[in-house]
Amino acid sequence: MRAEQLTGPVAHHGEGPCWWDGWGGLKFVDMLAGDVMSLREDGSVWRAPIGTVAAALRPRAGGGAVVATERSFALCANDDLSGVTHLPDVWSDTAIRFNDGGCDPEGAFWCGTMAYDETPGAGTMYRLSPGSPGQDPQVETMWGDVTISNGFAFSPDGSRAYYNDTPTKTIQVFDHDPDKGLTNRRVLVRIEDERAAGPDGLCVDGEGSVWAAVYGTGEVHRYSPDGRLDGIVELPVTHVTACTFGGPDLRTLYVTTTAEGLEPGAQPEAGSLFCAHPDVTGQPTLPFRG
Repeated sequence: MRAEQLTGPVAHHGEGPCWWDGWGGLKFVDMLAGDVMSLREDGSVWRAPIGTVAAALRPRAGGGAVVATERSFALCANDDLSGVTHLPDVWSDTAIRFNDGGCDPEGAFWCGTMAYDETPGAGTMYRLSPGSPGQDPQVETMWGDVTISNGFAFSPDGSRAYYNDTPTKTIQVFDHDPDKGLTNRRVLVRIEDERAAGPDGLCVDGEGSVWAAVYGTGEVHRYSPDGRLDGIVELPVTHVTACTFGGPDLRTLYVTTTAEGLEPGAQPEAGSLFCAHPDVTGQPTLPFRG
């Protein structure tokens, strides 16, 4: 399947696409510009500056959004991303930044980090829990020894969570229980393609299959719940970063790309937003309940 180009190269480092009807559609980030991008019906893009970095975002159940910035979280009160409250920095080391994340079925926002220079094992996975009424959300450290934290999504029944640490070239899976949390971490897929830096962002469709943007290949792969490759979406640029389902019927797969690491002009479409129309439906986005 070939992807269709929806926009020009509107982002230097496009990432983190997320569809939410309350927003009026799709948002994604131009990460290192610190902007959240909103796709309009006419194909144009509107930018909302959030900070020096805008790494990942999810809708808040009561309206607005939560955004992972460089070293902290921002809570936007409104769907147009106005009314921004920046929470305190989670750490002080300026060599580390947030990179990607998603929400669990209980309404917490998980987001992992990486070193700007990609130092092995320098990253951490954090969880932002909604907190008690009248209190700020609470940040917990979940695990460390991460190099480039990417992708976090759940199976339709909530029993599995999927996660990527890109340089491992593996898609990992956990068992999930609301009381026990994430357990039994293991490898679901090992990507052998020599072109691949590894799996970047991911999402899970309504049948429980995992879609992963495979950085360096110009492809998005679909893997069945048992790890079998059963679909490929091809793009004209190599650095594909993340994907999500959206549209009124959740049948459009949106794919972000980046020009980061490419020679200027080498791939003119890099940084554009693409889409495909596979014969499968996605899942509604899990919101942050804080």
